[in-house]
Amino acid sequence: MSVQPTGPSQQRPTPQTHTGRVVRGERLTPNLHRVVLGGPELDRFAAGEHTDHYVKLLFPRPGVQYPQPFDAAAIRATFPREQWPVTRTYTVRAWDPRERELTLDFVLHGDSGLAAQWAVRARPGDELQFNGPGGGYSPDPGAAWHLLAGDETALPAIAAALPRVPAGAPCVALVELGDPADRQDIPGVTWLYRGDGPVGSALVPAVLAHPFAAGDDPAKGHAFVHGEATFVKELRRYLRVERGMPRERMSISGYWRLGHDEDGWQASKRAWNAQIEAEQEPAFS
Repeated sequence: MSVQPTGPSQQRPTPQTHTGRVVRGERLTPNLHRVVLGGPELDRFAAGEHTDHYVKLLFPRPGVQYPQPFDAAAIRATFPREQWPVTRTYTVRAWDPRERELTLDFVLHGDSGLAAQWAVRARPGDELQFNGPGGGYSPDPGAAWHLLAGDETALPAIAAALPRVPAGAPCVALVELGDPADRQDIPGVTWLYRGDGPVGSALVPAVLAHPFAAGDDPAKGHAFVHGEATFVKELRRYLRVERGMPRERMSISGYWRLGHDEDGWQASKRAWNAQIEAEQEPAFS
């Protein structure tokens, strides 16, 4: 997903804040928890154009009271930065426009993770504010082949994308898990397991070894690769430099980075991406 530059004549639109109410929650697998949000406040929410739609969940700072009705833009304008709500980004697993229900899946990390712990404790009627949706990828119906690859954090977007891949189009969907018990019944996914290895240790070799990535014209394919930033960097180099895949044929980005929470990762992500661009752009581009 590319971000357009802003300037005096081109400002970023103000994110729209929504309030969702927990309808239900369920433990999908030992390490994945699902929460469904609904309520009349979602009448203004819309998603579905892209399969990688995401929302920015807004968690109040402990001890800080925000004016009601909740207005994220007003809070940022009037509260000191250290009192702004904590933001966590999650991909939309599903949006039901008729029932006005938004489904989010959370990867659990033991007793850590602000958003994941909220999800586990959430009960019907609990409220959650969020901005969005953002997003910019969906499978190109004219592509000759498709590659979808990622870790657990990319699974919601991959699962949402698979039904949008045209019937008969060659498609490889690779999802790496740490625990085989987290496998779900999602047609078209090839599951990989890293065990005690680092994130990407099973996924990267599988992508590099897959014959269609080497045999088909890179300019006619469409790739979606997301997850932990280190393996994403390696796969970007493979697709962009070794296979010569055009940048516009790839949606590829680090959702997270090992050793960083979202705040730290977002603060350094722009510089990280700029360094990758400088290192990995082929000489012919």
